[in-house]
Amino acid sequence: MIYADHNATTPMRPEAREAMLRAAEIGANPSSIHGAGRKARRVLETARKQVAAAIGASAQDVVFTSGGTEASALALQGAARKLEGKQVTLLLTKLEHSAVRDNAAASGLPTKIIPVLANGTLDLEALRAEVTALQDAGHMPFLALMLANNETGVIQPVAEAAQIVREAGGLTHCDAVQGLGKIQVNTLLLGVDFLALSAHKCGGPAGVGALWVRPGAPLIPLMLGGGQERSLRSGTENLLGIAAFGAAAEASVAAMDKMQALADRRDAMEARLKAEAGVTIFGETTARLPNTSCFAQPEFSSDTQVMAMDLEGVCISAGSACSSGKVKVSGVLSAMGVSDALASCAIRISFGWNSVPEDFEAVADAWLKVTARRKAG
Repeated sequence: MIYADHNATTPMRPEAREAMLRAAEIGANPSSIHGAGRKARRVLETARKQVAAAIGASAQDVVFTSGGTEASALALQGAARKLEGKQVTLLLTKLEHSAVRDNAAASGLPTKIIPVLANGTLDLEALRAEVTALQDAGHMPFLALMLANNETGVIQPVAEAAQIVREAGGLTHCDAVQGLGKIQVNTLLLGVDFLALSAHKCGGPAGVGALWVRPGAPLIPLMLGGGQERSLRSGTENLLGIAAFGAAAEASVAAMDKMQALADRRDAMEARLKAEAGVTIFGETTARLPNTSCFAQPEFSSDTQVMAMDLEGVCISAGSACSSGKVKVSGVLSAMGVSDALASCAIRISFGWNSVPEDFEAVADAWLKVTARRKAG
């Protein structure tokens, strides 16, 4: 089997597995003050430092959560509650993951959609115009913008957008879930106020994530209880998952050069598919994650391709894999101006830390095989 669905979940790195097993041997609550508890606390805080270092941040500003979804929920809903009574407008694009879109809706704040360019990036001039209009009306802009799109891999101009919003006295939340371990993620350079991460996208386990919070950023907790995580996220921490997350974050950043090298192999694979089958590749004219390819073949439906490739022993997806297995027309591609007919034929292929050069050729071979079989039939 060839696994080419790393943007959905990437397999656990050996460093993460080893860290998890070591943490499992402790068997204590990190909030306990006895010796075993203190040992658990050291593991927890070591992981916090590892995650913080991976994003160029201070450990004290990292809050562990159950995953990227909860991290975005805390940022968007927690900030909205803190800012209650003020005139705040959320700014979103249609590129955002449902974890951001749905929590933006749940925040109760009025929302405006910023358009997207045909290459899949936020329209900065449209953002500037909207922010100016909000500023003139006495509203605080609150932008939610992902670092890199989970479907197309297109990297967003987060630093530029955040600067526009910051100059107007606003806030920016960045969903960096797909970025960690694939491209540089640095909170200082991005200039954002909140940044969400997820362990299982960089080689850690599912069920653990983190929110980085800029010191002084407005935020109150959504979950109350024992006051863990600086009283921003109560509940006994998932020590095993957090330990593995820290190790995965550290290992993924250390191996960034290997991840970057995937881009050349991805590009060669796409060139072959274009030459032999005339596929349409989305986002190819702008910066993308080095591991991601999203393309379409007219009149060859996404779900049929996914099933046919699965029969060939290749795991791929039709866009986001975070919607209960549903296959539907991509809102991301629609926002880019892609027709529903073509968008319904799009698939995503994503490689990862344990991909080998032969995988790219094998994926192309399998896809061309199923395409030829479809045409022959």
